[in-house]
Amino acid sequence: MTPPLRRGPRPLPLHLSLALNRGMAAVATAPYASTSNGLNAGWPLSKPGQVESQRIGAALAGGRHSPEAFRAAVLRRLARQDRGLISGIAAYRRHPWQRQAAEAPVLWQEGGSRLLDYGGDGVPLLVVPSLVNRAHVLDLLPDHSMLRHLAAQGTRVLLLDWGWPGEAERRFTLTDYIAGRLERALTAPAVAALGPAVLVGYCMGGLLVLAEALRRPDRVRALALLATPWDFAAGGADVAARAQGAARMLPMLEPLLQAQGALPVDVLQALFAGLDPWAIARKFRAFGRLDPADRRATLFVALEDWLNDGVPLAAPVARECLGGWYGRNEPGSGRWQVAGAAVRPEALTLPCFLAIPQADRIVPPASALALAGQIPHAHIHMTPAGHIGMAAGSRAEQALWAPLLQWLSRL
Repeated sequence: MTPPLRRGPRPLPLHLSLALNRGMAAVATAPYASTSNGLNAGWPLSKPGQVESQRIGAALAGGRHSPEAFRAAVLRRLARQDRGLISGIAAYRRHPWQRQAAEAPVLWQEGGSRLLDYGGDGVPLLVVPSLVNRAHVLDLLPDHSMLRHLAAQGTRVLLLDWGWPGEAERRFTLTDYIAGRLERALTAPAVAALGPAVLVGYCMGGLLVLAEALRRPDRVRALALLATPWDFAAGGADVAARAQGAARMLPMLEPLLQAQGALPVDVLQALFAGLDPWAIARKFRAFGRLDPADRRATLFVALEDWLNDGVPLAAPVARECLGGWYGRNEPGSGRWQVAGAAVRPEALTLPCFLAIPQADRIVPPASALALAGQIPHAHIHMTPAGHIGMAAGSRAEQALWAPLLQWLSRL
């Protein structure tokens, strides 16, 4: 048997446990002819679970179906889904694809961070990703790369790769990253020689470039914010509750932050998994049905490898994000500060492009739209895609790359 080439999805025990818990909940809510001897007799059901069990029982009785036969059908389906999940994970771990992208030249470097030059001619773009993921999601495959596509279509593309946080970076605050490292990259001689740049921020990177554009408008020609959050309470009661739940985890994570100086990758992955607990199982069951040689399989593996190769988040930044952004909603309430100055989107006088994925589970559209409402004369592009699919999915060129280029051509 071929040994596994990779160890994801991370953290694997969590994803297997979520699939198990879903199955146990399905069994627990299944009605029986007699619960005195049924497997669910001792299960404490939530009120929604009780309502669902009663609904199923009434439907079975109305159709004269046997509750025992229904229970057997549920167990058979759960077994098929479990086999599909394990098969999909095994297929992913043994898939032969390996990343072999050519390394872009380095224009500037500080600590673990590098400014990579993807070439091209035309308006300079300085692209800034999130701090918690590898930057190469924007350069996923040689023939499916947002950065290489933009460079080939009349722009000069630079990427700020934050790198792995070393000893110095683990003491960084958001101010250190924005007013320090990002600003020094923006004002480096190699970048300054190109003239004012368009700052392009993806996800968390959008908040970073927004704050930097307000600090140094003399070095910024325009601003493109891709799936960028702002109001962490917008999007309904469920969204607000999840934000508060993330903030409440901070005291429990504090011993880990103090011991390691960073929030580990697997903890970050677990937090993201909580946004859609069943998504991992669904997508791996679907992947297991693909031909490994199919183009879709290669793209899936490339994206999963990127997701599982995350980056720890410096402890001070983790506290600011979980406590300040999610807990106190400092950006949305106008209280977020960088280097002692409030970040005020309404003060922007630059052209601004905001791409907002309609199927985004990481940044709810309402959160990003709240930012668009603060920026004067913002160009809003709503795209029928998800958070990652917008930038790197199979339809990313139509969803984002082409509309962004059209906007850039009008600058």
